[in-house]
Amino acid sequence: MNTMTSRFRWLCWVLPLLAANAAIAQGADIRHASQDEIRQFFAAQGKTVITFLGYSGAGYEDPDAMLEAAKAELSRHDPATSLVNIGVTPDGIGQVYPLAKSMGFTTTGIVSTQAQKYEASVSDSVDFGFYVEDATWGGFLDGSEELSPTSRAMVENSDIVVAIGGGEVARDEFTAARRLGKQVSYVPAEMNHAIAINKARKKSLPEPTDFRGAAHQVFDGPSE
Repeated sequence: MNTMTSRFRWLCWVLPLLAANAAIAQGADIRHASQDEIRQFFAAQGKTVITFLGYSGAGYEDPDAMLEAAKAELSRHDPATSLVNIGVTPDGIGQVYPLAKSMGFTTTGIVSTQAQKYEASVSDSVDFGFYVEDATWGGFLDGSEELSPTSRAMVENSDIVVAIGGGEVARDEFTAARRLGKQVSYVPAEMNHAIAINKARKKSLPEPTDFRGAAHQVFDGPSE
């Protein structure tokens, strides 16, 4: 394939995505994309990709503290040369989206098609979003340390990974990012106690007493 043909195919992918920006920003559209298409998109931005990991539906016991930690991280970066990537949904760590937008960052999101299947909400503050075909929500595939397609896209396209608390998926993605030599940091944060207790009750399980989340197993304190 010559250079001109390669460039034409790249433009056929990127230009429709850029044209859909306004709809995506309103939470109206997320594109289905392959690993290669996502990789090409981020490469075309020419920016440092800062990915935030953390709790989603489990929420935060202290969301204000979570946002302060996120703001402290974002304050270290220039919106002109960096973008903020999370998991598309507005819950939990997704609350960082409006903060990032208010600070001038372009925002992106990568999420499993499971989110589409179960009609999960999309943050109104996502500029560019991607559905990745995946039979799971993310993390390592069962019985292995191979990342699911969603988590692979999330980790491989990140330059900086910041986990603020987080469950099993965040733990696995953080572990993989560290192994790949990405710049990583972890801030301890507890999941929402009431949500965790109610979830256990619904499943007739003992009420949890440790709310630090599975990501706590990777790092026991702030680190870089």
